[in-house]
This record gives sequence, structure tokens and C-alpha cells, in this order.
Amino acid sequence: MRFVNPIPFVRDIAVSKAFYRDVLGLTVAEDHGAFVLFEGHFAIHDGAALARTVWGDQADTEDTGPYGRRNLLLYFEEDDIDACFARPRDRVTLIHGLDRQAWGQRVFRFYDPDGHAVEIGEPMS
Repeated sequence: MRFVNPIPFVRDIAVSKAFYRDVLGLTVAEDHGAFVLFEGHFAIHDGAALARTVWGDQADTEDTGPYGRRNLLLYFEEDDIDACFARPRDRVTLIHGLDRQAWGQRVFRFYDPDGHAVEIGEPMS
């Protein structure tokens, strides 16, 4: 068995696809309407559609609560962390700017359109 990727539920697939493609610069590998896979195996899925797929008749597709929670980080790595930080900085709601962590890695964190926390860090090796 191998872990492939988390799939965040998103409220508006078009808005989220544009965010990850246009703001973060990810390349769409597959677009199936309600499900979008980017190169590198990151994926997003329309929340109501995925809820129906997973939970069937027990799905709460009328959930109006927030999608993003403060219990998960979507982690990405970028070789040129300084250029990467300059790119989306004015197009996102920052949690914090570029900061060196206790383990030596520089990262910055922000929210995606659904409130999911996103972390971009420089590679450790």
C-alpha cells in the first residue's frame, strides 16, 4: 500500500481550480469537471459531489459551514522559495510570511479560497 494524496473538498471547483492553477502555478493534469488532478498528484473535488459519492444518501450536501479547518496543512515544496513567496503574496490571505522554522526550513502559510491552510516550504535536502 502507498499513500497517494489528500483530496480537499472545495465549495466552488472553478474558483479553486483557478486559484491553484493561476495563483500557485500548478499545472492541470486531468479535469473531470467535479474533480481536478494537478501534476504532482495534488487534487481537488467539488465538495457536494464528493460527499454524495462517499456517503450516498447520508451525505450532507446542504452543509453551509466552512470547508477549511485549522487541523490540516496542504504542503507544497518549491526550490526558489523567495520567488514563490513574491508570486502569490498579494493574492492570498497570509497566515504568516516567509519564516524559518525551528528545524531550519523556510516556509510561508496562507489560506486557499475555501479556508484550507496551505504551506509552501523549501526542500530540506
